[in-house]
Amino acid sequence: GFAAAAIAVTPAVLVGAGDIASCSYADDEATGRLLDSIRGVVFTAGDDAYPNGTVDDFANCYDPTWGRHKSRTRPAIGNHDFQTDAGAPYYAYFGAAAGDSGLGYYSYDLAGWHVIVLNSNLSVSAGSPQKLWVPADLGAHSATCTLAYWHHPRFSSGEHGNSSDMEPAWQALYDANGDVAISAHDHTYERFAPQTPTGALDTTRGIRAFVAGTGGADFYAFTSIRVNSQVRINTVHGVLKLTLHPSSYEWAFIGTDRVVHDSGTGSCH
Repeated sequence: GFAAAAIAVTPAVLVGAGDIASCSYADDEATGRLLDSIRGVVFTAGDDAYPNGTVDDFANCYDPTWGRHKSRTRPAIGNHDFQTDAGAPYYAYFGAAAGDSGLGYYSYDLAGWHVIVLNSNLSVSAGSPQKLWVPADLGAHSATCTLAYWHHPRFSSGEHGNSSDMEPAWQALYDANGDVAISAHDHTYERFAPQTPTGALDTTRGIRAFVAGTGGADFYAFTSIRVNSQVRINTVHGVLKLTLHPSSYEWAFIGTDRVVHDSGTGSCH
């Protein structure tokens, strides 16, 4: 019967946040405990270990909290992680899970979805190695659904705001019918309506963006509300959970208070 078939299908889960761990606060311990009860692949959206991504920062601040999920984590590198030797301790800590050492961009497949991880500390401008890699990687994978994550958000209403530097990456994703982009950097949660690379509403082919800089770092204000911003939260830490179906997805922002503060569904292009 239908019920039995539905039970047998367990969709894949991608869950995580950015701006995570410091030895100077306990909020990363709270978000790490959330992960204890959520299965699936864990992502980081950069600034994994404050303040400087040193060997000690990873060993003493990240490892005791989110580090217990390291075997199922696929990380992205942030500017704080990049500060020490262009991320050498970050690459050493995560190993092969972080892609080729020194590049910080890679891709993987998850339950029929293609997932791209970018290094927004490196250029994605025309002719750069990373910009050349993105469309080549997308062209080599013909998945129905595509998701990308990196640290500096293309769109954000927070203090750091929009990163125009990441527009070429958005363009490549958009050209390949990408579906979801997740970033952090601003210590907030924000969800956008689907947009073009320049920020125009596009309900047909637009990419839905999330800012999930809620892993533990102190909150930022919303200083410049962007036109297609739909939900903004800067009062509770938490993780963004994406449930991945063959041609659609569900999202839920789960706070450390164990409350779902935002949720919804989207279709793949």
